[in-house]
Amino acid sequence: MATIAFIGLGNMGGPMAANLVKAGHVAKGFDLSAEILKTATASGVSPATSIKDAIAGADTVVTMLPKGAHVLSVWGELVSAAKAGTLLIDCSTIDVESARKAHELAAGADCLSLDAPVSGGTGGASAGTLTFMAGGSDEAFASAKPILEAMGKKIVHCGGNGAGQAAKICNNMILGISMIGVCEAFALGEKLGLSHQALFDVASTSSGQCWSINTYCPVPGPVPTSPANNDYKPGFAAALMLKDLKLAQEAALAAGAATPLGAEAAQLFDLFDKQGHGGRDFSAIIEMLRG
Repeated sequence: MATIAFIGLGNMGGPMAANLVKAGHVAKGFDLSAEILKTATASGVSPATSIKDAIAGADTVVTMLPKGAHVLSVWGELVSAAKAGTLLIDCSTIDVESARKAHELAAGADCLSLDAPVSGGTGGASAGTLTFMAGGSDEAFASAKPILEAMGKKIVHCGGNGAGQAAKICNNMILGISMIGVCEAFALGEKLGLSHQALFDVASTSSGQCWSINTYCPVPGPVPTSPANNDYKPGFAAALMLKDLKLAQEAALAAGAATPLGAEAAQLFDLFDKQGHGGRDFSAIIEMLRG
């Protein structure tokens, strides 16, 4: 089993590191928050006092951080201290350009690297059922796959450097657009006198079916595990959906791609966030659309 340094132990990173421990790996964790580090320690993660302390003796380093600037800052520190051949895996959701710069930092230090953002939310992180979208060399992917399998159920090699981030933002743009469409349909159904269950029974088994209906229906009742049944306590917060939609728009602008629905989804989630709902589940946007 591997000795793995894990940098960033928040809502996603903490459970992921805990699953590495459950799989028999040694996980040495570091986070700027003492409280978060304490929680991770309770799940079996060995606490480190610094990034340098965390990576001492580690074969692999996993980072889970909020933004591209954070990843580049941490990786800049990693490559100055990690031994040649160390595998660096970034599981953050960041912009493609920053991901590629991180790969360049790793290559300059003779380290293997992979950008491997995740899908599945906090529930998937805890259950070890995440989907990983990986970008990097065949060698890096082969080295990382057994480690990623301890934290997820589906591991996809999407291509070269930055391809994992590209897949993630494309996927989440689809999700943001589809959730708005589903919310609009249920809001319209309410106005037309349809029960939530009736619309679900039709749409979930016909041409309207999608993950946003079948797995994450944005109204209480039809899907027992939906956040709608728990006052939209977030499995995936609206602020995080907005972040991903903005990343998709930045990528579309850079690539010269037309994404009018993605742009509209970004504007709607931006409005929802500005109304003070960024901490609620993203499916709660149905409440704004009803108005």
